[in-house]
Amino acid sequence: MSTAKKYLSLIKFSHTIFAMPFAIIGFFLGVMWLRAPGEQASVGLFFKEKWYLFLLVILCMIFARSAAMAFNRYLDRSFDAKNPRTAVREIPAGILKADRVLWFTIINSLLFVICTYFINSICFYLSPIALAVVLGYSYTKRFTPLCHLVLGLGLSLAPIGAYLAVTGRFDLLPILFSFAVIFWVSGFDIIYALQDEEFDKNNDLYSIPSVLGKKKALRVSELLHVLSATCVIIAGFIGQFGWLYWGGIAVFAGMLFYQHSIVKPNDLRRVNLAFMTANGIASVVFAVFVVIDLFVHHYQTINP
Repeated sequence: MSTAKKYLSLIKFSHTIFAMPFAIIGFFLGVMWLRAPGEQASVGLFFKEKWYLFLLVILCMIFARSAAMAFNRYLDRSFDAKNPRTAVREIPAGILKADRVLWFTIINSLLFVICTYFINSICFYLSPIALAVVLGYSYTKRFTPLCHLVLGLGLSLAPIGAYLAVTGRFDLLPILFSFAVIFWVSGFDIIYALQDEEFDKNNDLYSIPSVLGKKKALRVSELLHVLSATCVIIAGFIGQFGWLYWGGIAVFAGMLFYQHSIVKPNDLRRVNLAFMTANGIASVVFAVFVVIDLFVHHYQTINP
């Protein structure tokens, strides 16, 4: 249990709260909303026949994210050791050995690919591309300030990947949710990166704050969050969702506004509150409202 806790701490397992709710949204979109013409099978029947599919989607999320976080910690271990804020992380602090973290990355990557094999062929064929994105992010801070967008791209695979697991095809609505995740994650990652502005400058690392400064970086973050809210609003109209969905948008947008209200260029004391609490509430509450709305719509469809 002690070793398990070390690895859970390494990968910040609690941060799964960001992308996992959007994966669940993508899954239920596939199950209950955009079904093939003439298909009106109940949700209960779907889970009776394919309950394992939901489990595989959750496992894919866990394995892919664990591999990405572990690889990031492995690759950045020398920088983490220099940075007072990150020197307490598992590798620089000597809690875990670097080679074991690398093996942890490899094992989770293989488990991810194996899970996609048991889902369907399109998920299996696309799994190397997904891994390339989530693992490749760790290199981007070395050559581009757009690294935040690459991180957003990695997490944005959650809704479209879960939807593909159910339907085996691409559709506009889950793609809109994926774009919402890109802009949302990129925006709050910029806020988080404000803490390392000077460190990044001094160590030839790239980020929006290190290139533009704190004030302009926050403006970029605000723009990205406006784009994120716009995507979920457009999805609401295209998907013809009910009032529960719009209630979820109100909470989601409210949390975006809240985090920008408590983080200022000259006051970063509440960055962690904005990063973890506000965004955790935004994703979980929004997902709950969306899924309930989907259930309501589904049962109204099969029981008019």
